[in-house]
Amino acid sequence: MPSVAVKLYSVFFKLLLKHRLQSLISISPDHAPPDSFGVSTRSDESVAAANPSFADGVATKDIHIDPMTSLTVRIFLPESALSPTEPRSDRRHSLTPLNHSSPAPETRRNSYGSENLEPYGGYAPSPKRSSRKLPVMLQFHGGGWVSGGSDSAANDFFCRRIAKVCDVIVLAVGYRLAPENRYPAAFEDGVKVLHWLGKQANLADCCKSLGNNNRRVNGVELKKVNVQGHIVDAFGASMVEPWLAAHADPSRCVLLGVSCGGNIADYVARKAVEAGKLLDPVKVVAQVLMYPFFIGNNPTQSEIKLANSYFYDKPVSVLAWKLFLPEKEFDFDHPAANPLAHNRSGPPLKLMPPTLTVVAEHDWMRDRAIAYAEELRKVNVDSPVLEYKDAVHEFATLDMLLKTPQAQACAEDIAIWVKKYISLRGHEFSY
Repeated sequence: MPSVAVKLYSVFFKLLLKHRLQSLISISPDHAPPDSFGVSTRSDESVAAANPSFADGVATKDIHIDPMTSLTVRIFLPESALSPTEPRSDRRHSLTPLNHSSPAPETRRNSYGSENLEPYGGYAPSPKRSSRKLPVMLQFHGGGWVSGGSDSAANDFFCRRIAKVCDVIVLAVGYRLAPENRYPAAFEDGVKVLHWLGKQANLADCCKSLGNNNRRVNGVELKKVNVQGHIVDAFGASMVEPWLAAHADPSRCVLLGVSCGGNIADYVARKAVEAGKLLDPVKVVAQVLMYPFFIGNNPTQSEIKLANSYFYDKPVSVLAWKLFLPEKEFDFDHPAANPLAHNRSGPPLKLMPPTLTVVAEHDWMRDRAIAYAEELRKVNVDSPVLEYKDAVHEFATLDMLLKTPQAQACAEDIAIWVKKYISLRGHEFSY
């Protein structure tokens, strides 16, 4: 059973979450016009500032990728990307980045004698330095559709851990939250980030072929800047994200969704299958669904027995769904809620990428997640289930539980499975 501390924290967590959901319902009637720009984080939540130097072995930066909405991504670049070769180790998995000295950021002293980063923002790839290309993982946070964010303190900690143990570049997606933007906004944001990643890869390729000649694309003048090695427009604004251009391998792309983020990840995976070669060079090779936020009209055994379980119990989760789905579309068998609903559209299950499902013993949503994994296995999709005993919903990502041995073990287990699909040939057993 969960510890007394977890049980007590769960009680307060549910009270606060229920109060937040009811407040949002009272101030956001369904008939109110949507805010197209939206919000991707709440002002009352704890956030972690981006740090473009390699603090704790990972550098981070925030990118606002859509000027018409609040959609953002936070990039987590592990220091191991600076190594010129693929690491090999006899250990089961790489738990720490290579001991490789990164380019020291230029510094200057302020009036208090402390050192500040120069305005360019910390680490900048050098065209003279050889470096590794790392797989890319798109991460979708949890929060019951209405809270959380790519820059939340808990999500920042989790993504740093995943970037290091999986040896990947993590793109944490700050999708638009409900009720300001209901379905399908968050799902569309996930797909938009996938296309943005492909655009970045294609612009990076253009960068290599432009030379020093100016070009015009869609009426915008492009220039090659040799010092930084990336494309800028006529106003000097960068069109290529330099960290991704230097270190990302989008042909090894993994999706990871936490709680309701698992629903988004599964939707994005389906859209990636439908797009096929149109996404080149991006290729989704696997997805990880961590205790996905699935529900349905016909309750499962766990939904009956564990309806009042810890943290996100069923009554609170129903409130979250009411804030997320438009009133006219409210149905627990909605394709966004139930992956096995009869009205599910998209490609056949047999075309879905390999899928790892993480479930917790004391989570009322567990049975439906397991059922989805079983259906994938029936059509020969690699779809194992990792079930953690005495665990609760978000046991590996909730702020209070992030530093528990079980949360660390979960990240390492994910790394073992993911590396089957992202390791380069000859390095499959480097972990």
